[in-house]
Amino acid sequence: MAPDHTHRNAAQSRGFARVCGVDEAGRGPLAGPVVCAAVILGASSVPEGLNDSKALSPKRRERMLNALLESAEIAISVVEPPEIDAMNILWASMAGMSRAVRELEADYALIDGNRLPPDLHCDGEAIIKGDAKSLSIAAASIVAKVMRDRLMIEADARYPGYGLAKHKGYPTRAHMDAIERLGPTPIHRWSFAPVRKAWRLL
Repeated sequence: MAPDHTHRNAAQSRGFARVCGVDEAGRGPLAGPVVCAAVILGASSVPEGLNDSKALSPKRRERMLNALLESAEIAISVVEPPEIDAMNILWASMAGMSRAVRELEADYALIDGNRLPPDLHCDGEAIIKGDAKSLSIAAASIVAKVMRDRLMIEADARYPGYGLAKHKGYPTRAHMDAIERLGPTPIHRWSFAPVRKAWRLL
């Protein structure tokens, strides 16, 4: 099954003109932000090969992002670790998605997942595995993934020794060892249990 315009077309048939796809990247890592993206695809200019970010190689994701920047409307919301710690990762992700949709001024949102953000300012629907079903959500998944990866590569230069450019903050064995050896950084999510545990051992 490849993503298509079924959900977007259904919303537009009900009178919604600005239908966006919404996805996030970075719910599972121990470090770095969660990045949320909302994308309104051009009516007749969908990049060839557009697919769920997980189905594309890093190089293809980069190329696809460049194509989307030329052909689509895009809004990005970055939710940093302190806000994640204050709200928890679920509600931080919800807040980030809602902000991206609002910035894009969409009137209908196709949200990847099983729930809508409670403060979503427009109509919408949650679609489980939506990045594999909707081209609009697939586009958002690429934008969120590539932008977050770039942020983690930048973070690696600021905080050497953790391997952030490689694992992007996810809880690999090498990352866990680095936290235990060096301690958490300001971009670690201190509310996450493995980070708290490492901090207590210092």
